[in-house]
Amino acid sequence: MSTNNEYRHYVEDVALHFEQAGVSRTAGRIFGWLLISDPPHQTMNDLVDGLQVSKSSVSTAARYLMQIGLIQRFSLPGERRDYYRVTEGVWQNTMHQQNSQVIQFRKLAEQGLALLADQPAERQNRLQEMRDFYAFVEKEYPILLDRWKAERSGRIITDDRKSN
Repeated sequence: MSTNNEYRHYVEDVALHFEQAGVSRTAGRIFGWLLISDPPHQTMNDLVDGLQVSKSSVSTAARYLMQIGLIQRFSLPGERRDYYRVTEGVWQNTMHQQNSQVIQFRKLAEQGLALLADQPAERQNRLQEMRDFYAFVEKEYPILLDRWKAERSGRIITDDRKSN
């Protein structure tokens, strides 16, 4: 059985990871807390008490986490308070957002290659590698997503697209 101290260390590990990714440590703490909290939904006061941070810090960080789709706020019938929880399907949604970035990077590489079309291949190599990599990831993403959905539902799929 885990102790409160172990929970706090986990929450802090998540917070440090978020901070390294350019997100506030408080936002990371909230997300880490919501990943392991019981119940899985928490009020603003629960977050303030559990994380021992100010209400304004929790409010600002929670608003940011909602904007980027990691958590959601909701209410329960007959209750006046709002609750926060990890957004259902958050990992799939995050991957969709990252895939959009992959597409944008591929397009930027193609734009750069068009700009250097009359230049020697040595000058185009960096952009060509960038374009090839992002085109590969873009092509593989739907396959990966299908495999994930199948695994989550307990099915095994064969992927004929992989051999093409």
